[in-house]
Amino acid sequence: METKNLDIYGHDPIPWSRVERQIGDAAAHKTYWLATTNADGTPHVAGVGAVWSDGKPYFVSGPSTRKSRNVMANPRCVLSVSLDDIDLTVEGTAARVTDAETLERLAKIYVAGGWPAEVRDGAFVAPFSAPSAGPPPWDLYEVTPVSATGVASSEPDGATRWLFDRT
Repeated sequence: METKNLDIYGHDPIPWSRVERQIGDAAAHKTYWLATTNADGTPHVAGVGAVWSDGKPYFVSGPSTRKSRNVMANPRCVLSVSLDDIDLTVEGTAARVTDAETLERLAKIYVAGGWPAEVRDGAFVAPFSAPSAGPPPWDLYEVTPVSATGVASSEPDGATRWLFDRT
């Protein structure tokens, strides 16, 4: 991973480990914002239920929602979240997850975070979800990160961009 210090005040780059300590906690509810592009090129932003696993963010969305339709037409997207002491944006490409092993593994992570997701017919079902998710079933999407930018919201201060390996 390549790191670029964006801080103009002389602070050291933020280590990615500081981000990792905060994004991997499924039990710590955070609101993630997904930015996609509409067919006419205008932006679209919506809250999503997201979790991290194996260095990648995953989010859930109903197949008929605008965000899902946008990602299927143009997989480039941005996820943003305010962590305990870093505001983070992650740019990457999203792809629908269909393999049973990954779906089952991620369902367990969502359950650990308080959402009782189950895998059925290649998607998630549960007694409830966010109103903006659309009706069940809900598809799982994996975001392959290209870059991330973090701005510290408490000490130690700093601003950093991380470029992920594309191998």
